[in-house]
Amino acid sequence: MNPISSNAVGLIHACLAMVLLVAIVVVRMLMCRIREYKHKRLHPQQTATSLQMAQQLEDVQAADNFRNLFEAPVLFYALVTVALATRHTPDWLLVGAWLFVALRYVHSYIHCTYNKVMQRFTVYITGLVVIVALWVQFVLTLPRA
Repeated sequence: MNPISSNAVGLIHACLAMVLLVAIVVVRMLMCRIREYKHKRLHPQQTATSLQMAQQLEDVQAADNFRNLFEAPVLFYALVTVALATRHTPDWLLVGAWLFVALRYVHSYIHCTYNKVMQRFTVYITGLVVIVALWVQFVLTLPRA
């Protein structure tokens, strides 16, 4: 059995960093929700559906960001999975993966704090370009069987 390469380990660490980001956003979301429920004296049943939640809650930035972490980042997780499965983990992929992760952290920070839409959008689009470029480069450089 071949030992796992340092780039493969680095890709796994990048995935773990994304999982950590999701955990951070979940904690932020729960803190915001609990605070708002207490402040407004809401019973959880008053927000049983997404429509009811939208009518009752105002502080939804962290919840919106949490949902967003299961959209474009899925392309990142898929790429890392395929790269590890094929053992095609070049240096540029590791660098690009960490760049994508860094952009997701910046995006989440903006989204969960001061929420300037154009700044958030710029970071989002940059991350999307990075992940698409990584996929294209990966496919183009995938060793032929």
